Amino acid sequence: MTRSVSIKGVEKTYRSKTGAVQALGPLDLEIESGCFVSLVGPSGCGKSTLLLMIAGLLERSEGEIEVAGRPVRKPLTDVGIVFQSSVLVDWRDTLGNILLQIEMRGLSRQAFTAKALELIASVGLENFAHRYPYELSGGMQQRAAFCRALIHDPPLILMDEPLGALDAMTREQLRGDLEKLWLATRKTVIFVTHSIDEAVQLSDKVVVISPRPGKVVRQVPIGLPRPRTLAVRQTPEFLKTVGEIKELFFGYGVL
Repeated sequence: MTRSVSIKGVEKTYRSKTGAVQALGPLDLEIESGCFVSLVGPSGCGKSTLLLMIAGLLERSEGEIEVAGRPVRKPLTDVGIVFQSSVLVDWRDTLGNILLQIEMRGLSRQAFTAKALELIASVGLENFAHRYPYELSGGMQQRAAFCRALIHDPPLILMDEPLGALDAMTREQLRGDLEKLWLATRKTVIFVTHSIDEAVQLSDKVVVISPRPGKVVRQVPIGLPRPRTLAVRQTPEFLKTVGEIKELFFGYGVL
Protein backbone atom coordinates (compact mmCIF):
# COMPACT_ATOMS: atom_id res chain seq x y z
CA MET A 1 0.00 0.00 0.00
CA THR A 2 1.13 3.56 -0.67
CA ARG A 3 1.67 6.05 2.12
CA SER A 4 -0.94 8.74 2.55
CA VAL A 5 0.64 10.58 5.48
CA SER A 6 4.28 10.57 6.60
CA ILE A 7 5.26 12.26 9.88
CA LYS A 8 8.93 12.47 10.79
CA GLY A 9 10.39 14.01 13.93
CA VAL A 10 7.45 16.39 14.37
CA GLU A 11 7.37 18.60 17.46
CA LYS A 12 5.17 21.46 18.61
CA THR A 13 6.31 23.91 21.26
CA TYR A 14 4.18 26.80 22.46
CA ARG A 15 5.85 29.98 23.71
CA SER A 16 4.41 31.91 26.65
CA LYS A 17 5.46 34.51 29.21
CA THR A 18 6.20 31.74 31.68
CA GLY A 19 8.36 29.78 29.24
CA ALA A 20 8.14 27.20 26.50
CA VAL A 21 5.71 24.28 26.69
CA GLN A 22 6.43 21.28 24.51
CA ALA A 23 3.02 19.89 23.60
CA LEU A 24 4.01 17.19 21.14
CA GLY A 25 6.88 15.05 20.02
CA PRO A 26 9.22 14.23 18.70
CA LEU A 27 6.73 12.01 16.87
CA ASP A 28 7.08 9.65 13.91
CA LEU A 29 4.16 7.98 12.15
CA GLU A 30 3.38 6.47 8.75
CA ILE A 31 -0.23 6.07 7.62
CA GLU A 32 -1.08 4.02 4.54
CA SER A 33 -3.67 5.02 1.97
CA GLY A 34 -7.18 3.72 2.57
CA CYS A 35 -6.61 2.98 6.26
CA PHE A 36 -8.78 4.07 9.17
CA VAL A 37 -6.36 5.09 11.93
CA SER A 38 -7.37 6.27 15.40
CA LEU A 39 -5.22 8.36 17.74
CA VAL A 40 -5.91 7.74 21.43
CA GLY A 41 -4.24 9.45 24.37
CA PRO A 42 -4.92 11.55 27.45
CA SER A 43 -6.16 15.13 27.25
CA GLY A 44 -3.38 17.57 26.41
CA CYS A 45 -1.11 15.03 24.71
CA GLY A 46 -1.27 16.81 21.33
CA LYS A 47 -3.70 14.66 19.32
CA SER A 48 -5.74 17.60 18.02
CA THR A 49 -2.56 19.63 17.54
CA LEU A 50 -1.18 16.88 15.30
CA LEU A 51 -4.37 16.82 13.25
CA LEU A 52 -4.17 20.59 12.67
CA MET A 53 -0.54 20.32 11.62
CA ILE A 54 -1.38 17.55 9.12
CA ALA A 55 -4.07 19.82 7.66
CA GLY A 56 -1.56 22.67 7.41
CA LEU A 57 -3.63 24.83 9.76
CA LEU A 58 -0.92 24.96 12.43
CA GLU A 59 2.82 25.34 11.95
CA ARG A 60 5.24 22.71 13.23
CA SER A 61 8.12 23.65 15.51
CA GLU A 62 10.29 20.84 14.17
CA GLY A 63 10.09 17.93 11.74
CA GLU A 64 8.36 17.22 8.46
CA ILE A 65 4.88 16.14 7.40
CA GLU A 66 4.07 14.85 3.93
CA VAL A 67 0.59 14.12 2.57
CA ALA A 68 0.44 12.06 -0.64
CA GLY A 69 4.19 12.58 -1.03
CA ARG A 70 4.01 16.38 -0.84
CA PRO A 71 5.42 18.41 2.08
CA VAL A 72 2.78 20.30 4.03
CA ARG A 73 3.70 23.99 3.82
CA LYS A 74 0.27 25.64 3.86
CA PRO A 75 -3.38 24.75 4.52
CA LEU A 76 -4.43 21.76 2.43
CA THR A 77 -7.49 22.02 0.21
CA ASP A 78 -7.88 18.34 -0.67
CA VAL A 79 -8.81 17.11 2.81
CA GLY A 80 -12.11 16.78 4.65
CA ILE A 81 -12.29 17.86 8.29
CA VAL A 82 -14.92 17.00 10.90
CA PHE A 83 -14.77 18.70 14.29
CA GLN A 84 -16.39 17.85 17.62
CA SER A 85 -19.05 20.46 16.82
CA SER A 86 -20.86 20.18 13.49
CA VAL A 87 -20.18 23.89 12.72
CA LEU A 88 -23.29 24.20 10.54
CA VAL A 89 -24.45 27.70 9.65
CA ASP A 90 -27.91 28.54 11.03
CA TRP A 91 -29.29 30.20 7.89
CA ARG A 92 -28.76 27.23 5.57
CA ASP A 93 -30.65 23.95 5.43
CA THR A 94 -28.86 20.59 5.45
CA LEU A 95 -28.31 20.54 1.70
CA GLY A 96 -27.17 24.16 1.71
CA ASN A 97 -24.66 23.52 4.50
CA ILE A 98 -23.13 20.62 2.61
CA LEU A 99 -22.93 22.60 -0.62
CA LEU A 100 -21.47 25.66 1.11
CA GLN A 101 -18.01 24.11 0.84
CA ILE A 102 -18.54 23.60 -2.90
CA GLU A 103 -19.53 27.23 -3.36
CA MET A 104 -16.55 28.47 -1.35
CA ARG A 105 -14.28 26.46 -3.65
CA GLY A 106 -15.75 28.24 -6.64
CA LEU A 107 -17.34 25.04 -7.98
CA SER A 108 -20.79 24.59 -9.46
CA ARG A 109 -23.48 23.98 -6.83
CA GLN A 110 -25.67 22.40 -9.48
CA ALA A 111 -22.97 19.90 -10.45
CA PHE A 112 -22.69 18.61 -6.88
CA THR A 113 -26.35 18.67 -5.80
CA ALA A 114 -27.11 15.10 -6.83
CA LYS A 115 -24.03 13.81 -5.01
CA ALA A 116 -24.95 15.79 -1.90
CA LEU A 117 -28.43 14.26 -1.91
CA GLU A 118 -26.91 10.78 -2.28
CA LEU A 119 -24.67 11.40 0.74
CA ILE A 120 -27.62 12.74 2.73
CA ALA A 121 -29.60 9.59 1.94
CA SER A 122 -26.64 7.37 2.85
CA VAL A 123 -26.75 8.63 6.45
CA GLY A 124 -30.52 8.46 6.76
CA LEU A 125 -31.27 12.17 6.39
CA GLU A 126 -33.20 12.05 3.11
CA ASN A 127 -36.29 13.52 4.82
CA PHE A 128 -34.23 16.32 6.37
CA ALA A 129 -32.40 17.74 3.36
CA HIS A 130 -34.34 21.00 3.64
CA ARG A 131 -34.43 21.29 7.43
CA TYR A 132 -32.34 23.88 9.26
CA PRO A 133 -29.83 23.05 12.01
CA TYR A 134 -32.23 24.04 14.81
CA GLU A 135 -34.63 21.41 13.47
CA LEU A 136 -32.00 18.64 13.68
CA SER A 137 -30.77 16.63 16.65
CA GLY A 138 -27.08 16.68 17.53
CA GLY A 139 -26.59 13.34 15.82
CA MET A 140 -28.30 14.56 12.66
CA GLN A 141 -26.14 17.67 12.60
CA GLN A 142 -23.01 15.56 12.85
CA ARG A 143 -24.21 13.29 10.04
CA ALA A 144 -24.54 16.41 7.91
CA ALA A 145 -20.97 17.35 8.88
CA PHE A 146 -19.78 13.91 7.68
CA CYS A 147 -21.45 14.55 4.32
CA ARG A 148 -19.89 18.01 4.05
CA ALA A 149 -16.43 16.53 4.61
CA LEU A 150 -16.98 14.00 1.79
CA ILE A 151 -18.75 16.14 -0.82
CA HIS A 152 -15.55 17.17 -2.68
CA ASP A 153 -14.22 13.59 -2.65
CA PRO A 154 -11.01 14.21 -0.66
CA PRO A 155 -8.56 11.30 -0.31
CA LEU A 156 -7.88 12.17 3.36
CA ILE A 157 -10.42 12.77 6.14
CA LEU A 158 -9.37 14.25 9.50
CA MET A 159 -11.79 13.79 12.39
CA ASP A 160 -11.27 15.50 15.75
CA GLU A 161 -13.51 13.74 18.28
CA PRO A 162 -16.56 14.00 16.00
CA LEU A 163 -18.69 11.86 18.33
CA GLY A 164 -17.44 13.28 21.62
CA ALA A 165 -20.33 15.68 22.30
CA LEU A 166 -23.10 13.14 21.67
CA ASP A 167 -25.08 11.03 24.12
CA ALA A 168 -24.14 7.36 24.41
CA MET A 169 -26.95 5.96 22.24
CA THR A 170 -26.52 8.52 19.46
CA ARG A 171 -22.77 7.98 19.57
CA GLU A 172 -23.30 4.24 19.13
CA GLN A 173 -25.56 4.83 16.11
CA LEU A 174 -23.09 7.20 14.49
CA ARG A 175 -20.23 4.76 14.91
CA GLY A 176 -22.18 2.41 12.66
CA ASP A 177 -22.92 5.21 10.18
CA LEU A 178 -19.27 6.22 10.11
CA GLU A 179 -18.05 2.68 9.52
CA LYS A 180 -20.64 2.26 6.74
CA LEU A 181 -19.47 5.47 5.05
CA TRP A 182 -15.84 4.41 5.33
CA LEU A 183 -16.51 0.95 3.91
CA ALA A 184 -18.26 2.57 0.94
CA THR A 185 -15.49 5.10 0.21
CA ARG A 186 -12.28 3.61 1.68
CA LYS A 187 -10.83 7.04 2.34
CA THR A 188 -7.76 7.47 4.50
CA VAL A 189 -9.14 8.54 7.89
CA ILE A 190 -7.26 9.89 10.92
CA PHE A 191 -9.67 9.85 13.84
CA VAL A 192 -9.03 11.42 17.26
CA THR A 193 -10.96 9.94 20.18
CA HIS A 194 -10.71 9.45 23.93
CA SER A 195 -12.70 6.20 23.74
CA ILE A 196 -10.55 3.08 23.46
CA ASP A 197 -13.58 0.92 22.63
CA GLU A 198 -14.54 3.33 19.84
CA ALA A 199 -11.01 3.31 18.42
CA VAL A 200 -10.86 -0.49 18.32
CA GLN A 201 -14.35 -0.72 16.84
CA LEU A 202 -13.64 1.64 13.94
CA SER A 203 -9.96 1.29 13.13
CA ASP A 204 -7.50 -0.70 11.08
CA LYS A 205 -4.83 0.60 13.44
CA VAL A 206 -4.90 2.33 16.83
CA VAL A 207 -1.99 4.67 17.58
CA VAL A 208 -1.43 5.13 21.31
CA ILE A 209 -0.05 8.56 22.27
CA SER A 210 1.75 9.18 25.58
CA PRO A 211 0.98 12.02 28.01
CA ARG A 212 2.46 15.40 27.07
CA PRO A 213 4.66 15.82 25.19
CA GLY A 214 2.82 13.28 23.05
CA LYS A 215 4.85 10.52 21.44
CA VAL A 216 3.82 7.28 19.76
CA VAL A 217 4.21 4.53 22.32
CA ARG A 218 2.49 1.73 20.40
CA GLN A 219 0.73 1.04 17.12
CA VAL A 220 -1.90 -1.66 17.50
CA PRO A 221 -3.15 -3.32 14.29
CA ILE A 222 -6.82 -4.32 14.42
CA GLY A 223 -7.58 -7.41 12.36
CA LEU A 224 -11.19 -7.91 13.41
CA PRO A 225 -13.77 -8.64 10.68
CA ARG A 226 -15.98 -5.84 9.37
CA PRO A 227 -18.56 -4.59 9.89
CA ARG A 228 -17.77 -4.48 13.62
CA THR A 229 -21.16 -5.64 14.83
CA LEU A 230 -22.13 -6.15 18.46
CA ALA A 231 -21.20 -9.81 18.07
CA VAL A 232 -17.70 -8.85 16.91
CA ARG A 233 -17.32 -6.42 19.81
CA GLN A 234 -18.16 -9.16 22.28
CA THR A 235 -15.45 -11.52 21.02
CA PRO A 236 -12.43 -12.34 23.21
CA GLU A 237 -10.12 -10.78 20.60
CA PHE A 238 -11.92 -7.42 20.73
CA LEU A 239 -11.99 -7.37 24.53
CA LYS A 240 -8.34 -8.42 24.72
CA THR A 241 -7.26 -5.60 22.40
CA VAL A 242 -9.20 -3.01 24.39
CA GLY A 243 -7.69 -4.38 27.60
CA GLU A 244 -4.12 -4.22 26.27
CA ILE A 245 -4.51 -0.55 25.31
CA LYS A 246 -6.06 0.28 28.68
CA GLU A 247 -3.10 -1.38 30.40
CA LEU A 248 -0.78 1.07 28.66
CA PHE A 249 -2.69 4.00 30.13
CA PHE A 250 -2.81 2.39 33.56
CA GLY A 251 0.97 2.25 33.33
CA TYR A 252 1.07 6.01 32.74
CA GLY A 253 -1.31 6.60 35.64
CA VAL A 254 -3.94 8.01 33.28
CA LEU A 255 -6.65 5.46 34.14
